Amino acid sequence: MMRECLKYVLGTVVSLLLLVACETAPTKELETIVYQCPMDCEEGKTYDRVGSCSICKMMIIPINEESKVLSQGEDPASIFNLTSKWNTQEGVSIELKSLKGDVLVMVMMYTSCKAACPRLVADMRNIHAQVQKDNVKYVLISIDPETDTPVRMKAFAKENLMDNDRWVFLQGTVDDVREFSNVLSVKYKQISPLDFSHSNIISVFDTKGVLFHQQEGLGVDNKLTVNKIISLAN
Repeated sequence: MMRECLKYVLGTVVSLLLLVACETAPTKELETIVYQCPMDCEEGKTYDRVGSCSICKMMIIPINEESKVLSQGEDPASIFNLTSKWNTQEGVSIELKSLKGDVLVMVMMYTSCKAACPRLVADMRNIHAQVQKDNVKYVLISIDPETDTPVRMKAFAKENLMDNDRWVFLQGTVDDVREFSNVLSVKYKQISPLDFSHSNIISVFDTKGVLFHQQEGLGVDNKLTVNKIISLAN
């Protein structure tokens, strides 16, 4: 009988000690990771799990304390958050953030186009002629990266008097081009082995890589676009 009582008392003491230890031990809160589109397409909307933006389809990224990119680095809407790599007409591999510090005037096109692209290129050259600022770069992204190699883009730049450091031609992967077209809201589709249908949009980004203005159409009055670029470049 005495033995049974002793076992009961000891069991009770152990249980009490464990209960006290659990109550006094510091509890570690589970860290909540919040995700957001790097382009902030939905103006502040966040997600509680990894995935892609419902608008631009880019992968959403964490913005918790461990991720200082959005809070202390680039603007969340900056294209400099993208880590895709691109080949220039000089055969150099770059990330878009290497263009930081210049106002960027961007268009998506392809060098073998015989319809809209020549007019888009003419519009870009016309804008360049009116702006005449050293801190502005004119960037042409190919929607036909399998054909538009750096060598081909270099030849195109020479043929169109765009062979200087103010003009940047970019060739990316098919996936990266598609991702970037979503950022610019440019739609394109291959309609034959040599031809694409596509939007005709010229986009202007500030020196931090944030979209500032877009011009849509061919041969339109670009006075507003020119004024927007000059306001950023001054």
